Amino acid sequence: MPALNEQASVGSVVGQVKKALPGLDVLVVDDGSSDETAKLARAAGAAVARLAVNLGVGGAMRTGFRYAVARGYEVVVQVDADGQHDPDEVAALLRGLDDADIVIGSRFAGKGAYKASGPRKYAMVVLSLVFSRLGKAKLTDVTSGFKAMGPRAIKLFASYYPAEYLGDTVESLVMAIRADLRIAEIPVIMRERAGGTPSHSPVKSAVYLGRAGLALLLALVRRRPALDSSDSA
Repeated sequence: MPALNEQASVGSVVGQVKKALPGLDVLVVDDGSSDETAKLARAAGAAVARLAVNLGVGGAMRTGFRYAVARGYEVVVQVDADGQHDPDEVAALLRGLDDADIVIGSRFAGKGAYKASGPRKYAMVVLSLVFSRLGKAKLTDVTSGFKAMGPRAIKLFASYYPAEYLGDTVESLVMAIRADLRIAEIPVIMRERAGGTPSHSPVKSAVYLGRAGLALLLALVRRRPALDSSDSA
C-alpha cells in the first residue's frame, strides 16, 4: 500500500483490508510523508516501511516488491491508501491469478459507473487499445493501481520497477508483456477518495495524454532489463 500524506484515510483502509481478508499481511510504504501516515498505519496493524524522501508510486512499489521477495511472499496485491479501492474486491483479484501472472482491477470493464473525461479519457482509450494488442487480451484500464501479482511478476518487479511518471502502470505492463507474463483484468467498483488530495491536478490532467503517450514510447524503446532464465520459465 503506497502512501503519501494519507493520514485521513490510511488507518481506515488498513482496517478494512484486515477485516475483508483476515490473516493477510499488510505493508504500508510511507513515501516520504510529512504527516502522521506511518504512525496511523502502524496503529491500525500494518507493517510500515518509511522512505526518507518521496520517490513516487513506482519507488514505493519497488520497495514493496523487494520486501515481498525477502520474506518469500508469492502474491502481492496493490491497494491505494486513499480508500478508492474496495478490499472486498481483492478476493476476486486473487482468484484471477489462477490463470494469470497479473490481474488488474478495471474501472471500465462493466461494473460500476466510473467515468473518465477530457484528455484522461482519450489517453485511457488509446492505451487500452495498444495494450490489448500487445498483451493479446482485452485490457480496458491499464492505468489502474488496483492489481494482484503472482510469483513471476513479483520477481520481475523486485529486480526493476519503473519510478518515472506513469511508469508504475504503463512501463511496468510493457515490461511484463516483454517477459511473457500473462495479464488479465476483472471488473471492479472504484470508490470516492476517503481523504487526501488527488495526485493529478487540473493542469496535470490537461497534459495527461501527451505524457501517457511519451511514457508508452519510452517503455517500448527502452532496453529490456536482464532477467534470469528462470524468470521466463
